[in-house]
Amino acid sequence: MATKQFKAESKRLLEMMINSIYTQREIFLRELISNASDAIDKIYYKALTDDSLVFNKEDYYIKLSVNKEGRTLTISDTGIGMTEEDLENNLGVIAKSGSLAFKNENELQDGHNIIGQFGVGFYSAFMVADRVTVISKALGSDTAFEWTSEGAEGYTIQPAVKDSVGTDIILHIKENTEEDSYDEYLEEYRLKAIIKKYSDFIRYPIKMDIMSNKLKEGTESEYEEVREEQTVNSMVPIWRKNKSELTDEDYNNFYAEKRYGFDQPLKHIHISADGAVVYNAILYIPEKTPFDYYTKEYEKGLELYSNGVLIMEKCGDLLPDYFSFVKGMVDSEDLSLNISREMLQHDRQLTLIAKNIKNKIKSQLQSMLKDEREQYEQFYSSFARQLKFGIYNDYGMNKDMLQDLLMFYSSKEQKLVTLDEYVSRMPEDQKYIYYAAGGSVERINKLPQTEMVKDKGYEILYFTDDVDEFAIKMLMSYKEKEFKSVSSGDLGIENEADQVSEEEENENKALFEAMQELLGGKVKSVRASKRLKSHPVCLTAEGDLTIEMEKILQQMPDNPGVQADKVLEINLQHEVFQSLKKAYEQDREKLQLYTGLLYNQSLLIEGLPIQDPVEFTNSICKVMV
Repeated sequence: MATKQFKAESKRLLEMMINSIYTQREIFLRELISNASDAIDKIYYKALTDDSLVFNKEDYYIKLSVNKEGRTLTISDTGIGMTEEDLENNLGVIAKSGSLAFKNENELQDGHNIIGQFGVGFYSAFMVADRVTVISKALGSDTAFEWTSEGAEGYTIQPAVKDSVGTDIILHIKENTEEDSYDEYLEEYRLKAIIKKYSDFIRYPIKMDIMSNKLKEGTESEYEEVREEQTVNSMVPIWRKNKSELTDEDYNNFYAEKRYGFDQPLKHIHISADGAVVYNAILYIPEKTPFDYYTKEYEKGLELYSNGVLIMEKCGDLLPDYFSFVKGMVDSEDLSLNISREMLQHDRQLTLIAKNIKNKIKSQLQSMLKDEREQYEQFYSSFARQLKFGIYNDYGMNKDMLQDLLMFYSSKEQKLVTLDEYVSRMPEDQKYIYYAAGGSVERINKLPQTEMVKDKGYEILYFTDDVDEFAIKMLMSYKEKEFKSVSSGDLGIENEADQVSEEEENENKALFEAMQELLGGKVKSVRASKRLKSHPVCLTAEGDLTIEMEKILQQMPDNPGVQADKVLEINLQHEVFQSLKKAYEQDREKLQLYTGLLYNQSLLIEGLPIQDPVEFTNSICKVMV
């Protein structure tokens, strides 16, 4: 029998497909099962227009059979089958799809869809098999035909014997090599796992003969090994069921079955969209962050199905980075797939689905914030950092999407509050949204810089996350109210009693200049404080870079070495100031000692490192003597 050559430069295409297109060998089983499902679908569609055909779904199935001794895996279906011409056209020309042609001819509109729209999927079989035989008998034909190929060199077609309509694909599994083991594709447990992973929701039964232990007939405790036919796929996916049929337990069980996380999800979102793009989705908002969430190894994305067949385990394009914590899946018949089902084209349908999902997630989070505050705060404790980073990232492009989801600890309420809640209770004379940054609520509570703002009765938001100030700098304002750090140069609080008179400024100008000179460029200036009440000294910053931001930047691996423009503020009403004045007038050495102590004290208050701890302790001893 003469071997026929593949067309369309098939040898090169076949080699490229096996070595490059598919990233995992196990994909071959998904492709062959999808093709088998297509073949059954074709009978279903013909039955819609051909009165002589009766489609009884119970008669149609896909079956896997393993012969370990002969090293064969057979995938059989009861579908429409192929004629000799079909075998020549569909399997003799790589990348030509009979399913695509069938779909185009039949204008399928009833919600079923042909999965295998591209003809290369069949050839993934050569990733695990050194010989593939296809025996097929077409609907309405009396003759079966056998197609055989050992790869890119070509194929043969000859008459064969087959009793029933349908197709058997027989894979002769490759022998093991030092690098690769192919035996796994002859193991029942491995085949079942691949089916559950990729093809669990194929609408027809996928059957296998499974070995199991059963109680021996006529005995009460004696067991025997029995091989019996079992259906290994569930067929009906949860996302295609009516929401009214499902309970929270059903959704939670699906979360656990899919191994989306080891926690319990806080919320689920079930979407059934039937508009510009048709898709189903089940999304979950987790309770806790995955252990690797804030590492480079973490991969965002939703499982992507096309008509019930898993296409991608992590489709990152479906989620924006700031919602990367969301788990779940999307199933659509409208997606355009390129060459293999692993390559997804970036088309309008995908963009529409992603946009809709993004809005649904935000809507769910806002609903939680409004109606289930405790649950939202639980979520926020795990994922607030990601929301804040979302505002900072992309030059603030997403701030309108995320700003209403933010919460910060309030000095007044002593709990987390939203920006909207803060602004809604601002006094009429308050110009700014005030905030203070630090390592913890306790630390911020003690900051000298908060004294004047608290004294005015204004609320302060406490920023304890290292990304907080960066996000707020990008946000700039909320509902036309600008953000203002309590450590900024001008607090915008006008109160004559708190102002330093021009006379006082002139009187102490020489002292402050002397102190600045003694500090040798460590601060931009030394000046009288308008904000301090009980504390003698504090550091503030001029410009956009705050002291807290400097601390964070200094901790980065690629330390940029940037520093805030620091100002040393002195409380003229504190008794320490009188000691400073006296030292300036009588003992310049003591002035140097006091200046150094006050500067180091201000560093400690801010949580900044002291350059010379030994000198600092020696200075304290000098004061004590």
